[in-house]
Amino acid sequence: ERLALVVPATLAIIFFLLWLNFREITAPLVVLGMLPFAITGGVWLLFFLGYNLSVAVAVGFIALAGVAAEIAVLMIVFVEREIRAEVKGAGAALAPARLAKAAARGALLRARPIVMTAAAVILGLVPIFWGSGAGADVMRRIAAPMVGGMLTTTLVAMLVLPPLWAALAARRLSRQHQAKGGER
Repeated sequence: ERLALVVPATLAIIFFLLWLNFREITAPLVVLGMLPFAITGGVWLLFFLGYNLSVAVAVGFIALAGVAAEIAVLMIVFVEREIRAEVKGAGAALAPARLAKAAARGALLRARPIVMTAAAVILGLVPIFWGSGAGADVMRRIAAPMVGGMLTTTLVAMLVLPPLWAALAARRLSRQHQAKGGER
């Protein structure tokens, strides 16, 4: 019953903090849109290990949501920075291909930190699976969603998020260009 309150409250807090950071609605929606992909990886590993949903597993998913949101924010910030630099240099409406290249540059700038974050989380949690003793079973159930989810989060952040953000930027720039043309 408590999880029915805690999980939506956690998502609402993440959304609000993202909105405070970006001051627009698109980035928080994209970040929260990544969470199902993170959860998918966690569910796959839970299925593979034969674990059922429990409070410990839910805690693991909540922790995964925080780390997945962090990775998505890192990617968005750097992709957006490269897109803005490209737009500033061009001074006019850009072809979507140029925006995609700028997004790819931003993704490459964040590739190492994102992979290192995922590797640190995964390698830090893997020893829990070999542990034994009091609490080891609960710790495995907390760690499993995070390990599985970090794999899918990293893939989605590196392969899907940059082109998605470039497409959203192209749409945003097109609207801005049309609005400026309509004022004349």
